[in-house]
Amino acid sequence: MTNYAIHYEASAYSFRERVMGRQSAGAAFMQAIADTRPSHITCYARNKAAAEDCAQTLANLGAARTGVNFVPFDQPQKLAGVGLLYRPDPAIGQQAWHRLARSNPRAYSLCGITHTISSHGPMSAFADYLTAPLEPWDAVICTSRVARDAVRHVLERQAEYLKSRVGANRFTLPQLPVIPLGVHTRQFSMSFDARLAARARLGIADDEVAFLFAGRLVVHGKAHPLPMYQALEQAAEGRKVVLIQAGQAPGREMLAMFTEEPKRFCPSVRIIMADGGDSELYRSAWAAADVFTSLSDSFQETFGLTPLEAMSAGLPVVVSDWNGYKDTVRDGVDGFRVPTLTLPPGRGSELADRHDFGVDNFDYYSAYMGQLVAVDVEATVQAYRRLIDDPALRQRMGAAGLKRAREQFDWTVIFQRYLALWAELAERRRADPQLMPPLPITRRPDRADPFSMFASYSTLHVGSSVSFRLRAGMDVSEAISRRDLPSTNFAKPILPPPTLIAALIDTAASDWTSFDDLARAAAGTKSEAVASALVWLSKVGVLDFRSQS
Repeated sequence: MTNYAIHYEASAYSFRERVMGRQSAGAAFMQAIADTRPSHITCYARNKAAAEDCAQTLANLGAARTGVNFVPFDQPQKLAGVGLLYRPDPAIGQQAWHRLARSNPRAYSLCGITHTISSHGPMSAFADYLTAPLEPWDAVICTSRVARDAVRHVLERQAEYLKSRVGANRFTLPQLPVIPLGVHTRQFSMSFDARLAARARLGIADDEVAFLFAGRLVVHGKAHPLPMYQALEQAAEGRKVVLIQAGQAPGREMLAMFTEEPKRFCPSVRIIMADGGDSELYRSAWAAADVFTSLSDSFQETFGLTPLEAMSAGLPVVVSDWNGYKDTVRDGVDGFRVPTLTLPPGRGSELADRHDFGVDNFDYYSAYMGQLVAVDVEATVQAYRRLIDDPALRQRMGAAGLKRAREQFDWTVIFQRYLALWAELAERRRADPQLMPPLPITRRPDRADPFSMFASYSTLHVGSSVSFRLRAGMDVSEAISRRDLPSTNFAKPILPPPTLIAALIDTAASDWTSFDDLARAAAGTKSEAVASALVWLSKVGVLDFRSQS
């Protein structure tokens, strides 16, 4: 059995619902697990069907013999037998409350990961770390140094507020290690013959230099294409240059921006569109390329997988000096990182407010921010031109990038860093001294028991002071049949079983019977279940109830 469990929801580990960087990373993570061929893995999931989906996913990825141990979401205490829960997003504060409500903070560790962190959900999750029952043996993997800087910014601002507002002076935070996303480099290996065939399929001549941009075709949330078009036009002067745009646009209007604007800004460059929905065509785009480029300018990006994929394919890269590209691409070695320019700190409050107040949705918020990020076009021209004119430089940089991808970013390496982190967290959980009184087992205050929070709504509460009696004309068969009404059968998971209904009706049939007597008559059934059954039977007109006082 592995010493970790995965929080499993299919949408986070596959492309069935969305094709985004998070899903790509999740699918690659599952492949990394499958490659280790564990005998068993623990799947923390909503229901058994989800756990079966997890097992099938692992089987499809080559781990058909891996058994899947299912732990349902409402039984987090069972994770104590595993040691760590990995969640594919940063919302581990929620899991910390579940842990505190059902076991104790030392029962197991929690580990999350950053993806897009500029939207409200992740930012609120980071702010919650200061009040959630998280511990030093928990962690949130930051996929880049800039991602950690951004998380730290939210934590520091929230700490300042709590100090000012409530005088807080003690905060316990999870670890924030920087571990990049990985890439399965073997998946991008291209033979010489495959490259020749791909260029023939796309109609690229031997004397043409093919640049590739791959990813979502959007002017926000990834890389605005205008700097790329302008730089390619200048760099292509007197040269034969092709730009392959491989990916999918979210609609016709967005797609038109990628097909029409090149006609104006880089008319000397031949444009090839490769639909990302056609897997063979998309792979051909990668195989046919000589140079990869991505001039990312979006705050939505925190890492950026495509340059690593390009390095794995042996391509030199030209990228913006932005987000996680700073950690992966060595300027002048694997390719070139060109400078970027944006506003100084404190100049984006109005944009943030427009999004927070609901004036702009997240897409517009991202797009507006992107319009205020500039990429050095002239530096990009020089980088493009050097690679166009020097095949040997392309070969040398491509080889350097491939070596770096295999040695430092392949999932075989990255997953071992995950396992090492998880082992370190386990040792912290075992060995860290208890310097403060332990937190009492409690549930999250803003996820209250509704019957506690709304206790004053009702006239009576079922208990020793309430009696019940069978209504006239009622019998066991009629009472049981009310479980199958269209207005009640949706609630089967919480309805009393027929055996309990029969026992309660038999006891309450003669006269008013106290709750205590009914609970004794239902031998072997918890009093909480008896109380729920009596309330429901009263609701559907099987029993009458009254106060004994």
